[in-house]
Amino acid sequence: MLRMICRTILAGLLVCSSGLLWAQTADQQSNNPSDLQMTRQIRKVLVNDKSLSTYGHNVKIITQQGVVTLKGPVKSDAEKQEIESKATEVVGSADKLHSELQVAGSTKEKPSANPDNQ
Repeated sequence: MLRMICRTILAGLLVCSSGLLWAQTADQQSNNPSDLQMTRQIRKVLVNDKSLSTYGHNVKIITQQGVVTLKGPVKSDAEKQEIESKATEVVGSADKLHSELQVAGSTKEKPSANPDNQ
């Protein structure tokens, strides 16, 4: 029993030290029906907005327990704000939205391994 508890704690520490506990990735999308519906609604709103760039249409949307994380590059600050605004409308509250969107070409963002593809 003690050995099992130690393994569980060790596994938790490895997850925490690798940053996986806080970083949201697309494979962490919840299978909860309400989370999946929220993700679908946001995706539909974004895809239907023809003013958004390809980057904007392809942002990662991860919903877990009603909290939405947006990730990926976008074309501009204005597009970033527009996507965040649209997602907030669907979610219903800004405190349920976590944005990790970054403007493509900024020093923090690497939108493509090949810069000629932009």
